[in-house]
Amino acid sequence: MCNVLVIDDERMIRDLLSQALSRLDLTVDTAESAVGGIAKFDNGAYDLVITDVRMPGVDGRHVVHHIRGSKREATPIIGLSGTPLLLQNGGFDAVLDKPFVLQSLIEKVKDLAKLPTAS
Repeated sequence: MCNVLVIDDERMIRDLLSQALSRLDLTVDTAESAVGGIAKFDNGAYDLVITDVRMPGVDGRHVVHHIRGSKREATPIIGLSGTPLLLQNGGFDAVLDKPFVLQSLIEKVKDLAKLPTAS
């Protein structure tokens, strides 16, 4: 079983990703802020993190910095951003433009979480 943490301040995005990823038989946990997401990451066991980059207060870049400095630094991270070009070389394993095509996200999740491609 693959555990995914979704961090986004927009409830609609969290709900959409949770529903879509649950259909892939993934266990999905969500957080509405970077601070909440970091706390969940520290207290959980996640195989993949998906985070919005621009959030009020602490942002997704801080999430990446925290994870890369942790004992689970190799955890794959997908960043969601309206300005993805600014995130190149930012420690993310993949970055998707907002708005993104759900199928593109699913393909990245399957690749980074090493899930079977046939579904």
